[in-house]
Order: sequence, then structure tokens, then C-alpha cells
Amino acid sequence: MMKPFGEWEIGTYDNTETAMLQSETGSSKLAAALLNSRGFHTAAEASAFLRDDIELLADPLLLPDMDKAVERVKLAKERGERIVVFGDYDVDGITATALLVTFLKSKDIAAEYYIPERLTEGYGISDDSLRSIHNADKPTLIITVDCGITASEEAKTAASLGMDIVITDHHECPELLPEVCAVVDPFRKDSQYPFTGLAGVGVAFKLICAIEGAEHTGELLSQYGDLVAIGTIADIMPIIGENRAIVRHGIEYLRKGERVGLRKLMEEANIPFHEISGADLSFTLVPKLNAAGRMGQVHVAYDLITADSDEAAHELAEKLCALNTERREVENTIFTEICAGITNPTSPIVASSATWHHGVSGIVASRLADTYGVPAVVICIDGDEGRGSCRSFGNFSIFDALAAINAEKELLTTFGGHFHAAGLTLPQTNIAEFTQKLTAAYKESRAANPGPALRLDFSVEDYSLINIEDIESLEKLAPWGPGNPPPILAITGARLEQIIPIGGDRHIKLKLSKNNSVFDCVYFGMTPQNFSFVRGNYLDIAFEPVINEFRGTRSVQLIIRDTRRPIQATKNVPAEKAIPSIPAAASAIPPLTVPAAAETPQRKATHYHASEPLALVTAFLSGASLKPAERFLLRPSRDDFKAVWKLVTGGLQRVPTGRHERIDRMTKLAGLSNPAKTYTALKVFEQCGLVTLDEADSKLHVTIIPREGPKADLEACEIMKRLSVESELPVQAQPTLLDSAQP
Repeated sequence: MMKPFGEWEIGTYDNTETAMLQSETGSSKLAAALLNSRGFHTAAEASAFLRDDIELLADPLLLPDMDKAVERVKLAKERGERIVVFGDYDVDGITATALLVTFLKSKDIAAEYYIPERLTEGYGISDDSLRSIHNADKPTLIITVDCGITASEEAKTAASLGMDIVITDHHECPELLPEVCAVVDPFRKDSQYPFTGLAGVGVAFKLICAIEGAEHTGELLSQYGDLVAIGTIADIMPIIGENRAIVRHGIEYLRKGERVGLRKLMEEANIPFHEISGADLSFTLVPKLNAAGRMGQVHVAYDLITADSDEAAHELAEKLCALNTERREVENTIFTEICAGITNPTSPIVASSATWHHGVSGIVASRLADTYGVPAVVICIDGDEGRGSCRSFGNFSIFDALAAINAEKELLTTFGGHFHAAGLTLPQTNIAEFTQKLTAAYKESRAANPGPALRLDFSVEDYSLINIEDIESLEKLAPWGPGNPPPILAITGARLEQIIPIGGDRHIKLKLSKNNSVFDCVYFGMTPQNFSFVRGNYLDIAFEPVINEFRGTRSVQLIIRDTRRPIQATKNVPAEKAIPSIPAAASAIPPLTVPAAAETPQRKATHYHASEPLALVTAFLSGASLKPAERFLLRPSRDDFKAVWKLVTGGLQRVPTGRHERIDRMTKLAGLSNPAKTYTALKVFEQCGLVTLDEADSKLHVTIIPREGPKADLEACEIMKRLSVESELPVQAQPTLLDSAQP
């Protein structure tokens, strides 16, 4: 099962504007069409979006309290104070911590770090962590990165221990800010900073730019841009404006391979460092770095990032990859256990256990939400308390739901997060009632907001655009991410030629064709058993175009994101008799093939591609409601019944050949144009007790049932009644009678 999208929202592009963008920006036609479909109508608009120069980075002193933060750090250096950088255990927090500690040490400032242990301490500053820091390092200044904005009470504890705090964070601010030396956060209401999309590591980078002087921003970006890029991508921040420049330059620095720890990690992951991309960061490096915090060994990731020797870095990279393997195994065990108890859910999934590893609860919740298309909450129980990770899906705000539930009745001890992800703690005894409340909130939301739409940039009509050069040109629009997602395009009405299982049957490779063009596709996460189409079907695909490199050969590959049955007629189906759509339940019907030889000089019939009408029959017999035009396609006439019956009684019924070939052959011999009517006629004969149909193993074996008494009234058959109900087309008034003796 894959996540169910609602409607496809397919954009378009204007040919005139696209040609202008192509000419004035030097883009390929594919890149220009993509820009135009995303709302860029002029070259000036497109050029402004495509900027990635360092001048995009605004003055760090525009951030509130930044001047106070700089002053306090410089005072600490003058006094020879010890500073502790307090970070978070996710990749954003780890990279921010490493960046700031490394910078401070380079300025001869005594700096250490503290990152709370995920499994025992949890997120953010606590009184216990402050006392541990005070007892161990005796610092007089704590600088937070990626956390601290809600630490008002903890700030009082720090003050009582003689420690000042400078907060740098990027989360939403409460009404009352902590009383500390400085609170640097782009979300402060009094902020004049023009960009709120900075990650925690982005705000930390702004601090070092302010300390060093804004004129040194380019130099600092060349030193620390890789860390800022990784943290920005890991925290799923919008890749527009400043972040676009940060990630672009950060990836360039990574490609130099100068940070030994990250270079060794890329080697361990089999990524040539000089070719690393944003996708490599998202799907390979970030999960490995995250594994350290998830498995309770966040220091491994930090030590790797800050390693200064090949030997140490190699050992840490191996250890980190081993932790990631362990994380994946634990995650898969929990995911499989939860899935075993799920059958086609339409309500939020809330699962709990005292045996699960809390470090992977968030990623398991994400997989559940993506797989089943509903919000998911995974709760790890420790004693009488449960700690849960929540992930949303589609248009449903999990954070708003938690807030509303707790406002009605305080079922949760703590909670926090945002639209798509949240965390919570609650008494174990409240889990059942919480599940009921969340389900009610979700159903109410779904009633007002239908399932999530899949947004596609445009439908490709000119297949010459799908070539290596044009796809390569899309790199000019990268890096991809929120605010600038990878291109998702559509091809409609393509014929499915091949289905090849790959990756141990966990994925499938497809070959499609349309208008003399052939497309190689890969559908990750889709098994052959769960795929809704068979060879010969026509389908629409939503895909991301990429370049595949294998053994030195480069080729175009389409990474499928979703599929559906064609909304419009394919070229093989006459428009006036097109079948608008076929329910998914019909997808398992094997295809019929109609050879060109079916057309003879004596019979110039119009032929359908057989898989659609035959699938329509099966859908109808399964209870699907059909439109009048669809019922007309299926309803045999009196002459159709006679022609098919003549074949059945002529000896062909004892040939146990393949079903699709058999029906195709019978359709031709009967002089009919539509195999759907042939198949419907056989089903009517079966319902009237005239024949038995053995369709096991995709075969079709027809056997006549000896019969005496009155002739069978085929029009009185339930199938024929359903095909006539509310029809806007004329139906036969004269009964069609058959018995086993009728020729």
C-alpha cells in the first residue's frame, strides 16, 4: 500500500512566455517551461529567483539582539571566560554546535559543547543539564543553538548558578521571551531581518558573521558553508533566498573534500565527494548523521564532523554507518510490528509499546504516515508515562490538533512541534482517550479538507524535452527542497510494456511507450504485488526526470511518484467512445492484444485496446457504477449474443487457452468490434445458467450446461438490468431468448 493522493493538480506553461524565458535567461526549453509553470513570467523574475550569490545574505545585525550577543561573546574573550555551546541532538543542532565551537576555538576562546542525550534527557535545556554543565566546566556563558527559545524557567536556574545565556534559535517565539543576555531568533516579532527561513545552524552562522564582521561573510561561507548546508537541508528549511545561496556554496565546499570527517563519511557511503548533490545529502549523509542521536550516541556524529585526522575520521565514519545500520534494523522491526496490525486505515494510527526504542519513533511515524496516508503517532512507554513522536499527512496540522485536544481536556503532559511534526508526553492511562480525540479531530478536518493533492508542474506533450541535455539543464534551478521542490511532471495515456521487479521485489522498473517514444521508469517502494496495472494497460504517470549512470552509460530515467488510470482517452481509443476512468479494482485483469491482422478488407471495424473495456467489465461486475456511455460499451445487442453463442456451441468452448487471447479470438470471429461485449455476453450466459466459466490462472475454459425447459430470457438477467438502468441510450424492448439448442 502506498500513500493515497487525492486529485492531481497539474500546472501549465505558456508557450510564448516560455520561449521568452528560454531566450533571455539562456535556459533550456524544459527549464524555462518549469520556471514558467511555477509563476515566473518575465526574465527579471526568473533571474531574481535563480540568484545564488553571497550578496543575498542579509546583514546579520538586522537580527534582534545580535549586537548584544556579539558584545557578550567579545566580553567573554576579553575576560578569558569559558563558553559552553548548548545544542540539539538532530543534524541541525549538531552542525550548529560544531560550527560555533570550531569558530570560537579558532579565535582562542575556551569553548566546549553540551548536547543532551536523546533517550534520557530529551530535547532542550533542563535544570539538570545546567547543573551538569556548571559542575563539569564552570562556564560563565552558555550559547544555545537550535534551542532555548522557551527556556524561561531554565534561564533563572542558569542565573542562580552564575551563568549568562545567549540564545540563538529559529523556532516560533512565545509571548514572553526568556530573560537572558540576548535572544537571537528571526521569528521575534520585533525582528527586521528579511528572511525567516534560516535553520538553527543558519542563525549560528549569522552569529559568527556578526562577530567577524559582515564583510567577511564570503570567507566564512567558504569555511563553514558545508555545515550550514547540511543542517539547512536536514531541517527541511525552504531552499529559497539566502538558503539557496548557502546550500549552493556549501555543496561546492563539500565537493572539495576538505573537511576530513565528512569526506570519510562520503567514502564510506560510496559517494564521490567531488560529485555530491543535495539529494545525496538528504537521502544518504543526513540519515547517517541523524543515526547517532537516534541511537543515543550523538557524540559520534559531532566527533566525526570535527575530526582532524584521516585515521580518526575513518574509524568514526565506520562507527556511524554501523549505528545507522542498527537504527534501520530497529526501525524496520517496529515498523513491521505496527503494520501487522493495520488494515487499510482511514483514521490516525496511534501505536504504543514498552519495548520500542524511542530514538527511532519519529522516523517510524514518518514511514507510517507516508505509507498509509494518515497521521501517525508512535508512543514509547516508560513506566507510567508515554513519549510520542507525531507525524502528519496532507492538510492536517498535527500541532493544532494536539493543542485543541489539550485545550478541551489536559490529556497531555507536554507537547510541542509544528504543522507536520510534533512530540508529546502523556500518562499511559490517557492513550486510549487521546486516540479517540485525535481520530475525531482528524475526521472533522477531513470533512472540510479532502485528501492531499499531488502538485505537478505540467504534463509533457513534447517528448523531445525528455532528453539528457535538457534534464541536466535543470541543475541550474537546483538545489531542490521546500519552496523549490524537484520537478514533478506528467505523461498521460502511456502504454505499459514491461514490469520488472528489482531490489529483491521491493521496487519495480517499468517500460512505457507513447507516440513512438519509450520511457524507462523506476517506482521505488512499489512491489509487483501491489502495483495496480498489468502489461498492456494504459496509465498516467507523475514522475521526476533524472539522469541514470550505470557502468559509464548515461540515460534518462523517470522516477515515478504516483500513477493513475487515464482521465482522457488514449490515442488508441476513439475519443467519441473513450472510457473516462476505470476503478482500481479492475487493475488485475490481464491485457488483451488486438493484432493489426484483425482489420480485413471485408470488415473495417473500430477496435479498442482491449485491456480498458475488459477491465471495465470486471469493475462493473464488482459493483462499480458506470456512466451511460460506459454501459453502452458493455451491453451486447441481440445480434451480439447470437454471434457469441454460435461460437460457444461450435466446439471452441473446450479449448483451455489464455483468457485474453481467447476473448480476443472470439471477438474477431464473431465480427464484433469490442471484446468487452464478448466478455459481458459470456458472463450473462453464465448468470443465466447456460455455461460455466473457469477463469483460474488467467485461462478461460467455457463449458455448456445441458438444459431443458423454456428458453433463457437474457434481458431479465441481473447484469442486463444493471446495464439498462437509467441509461440515456436506447435499450432493447424485445427479449433475447437462448437455450442450449439454439444455433
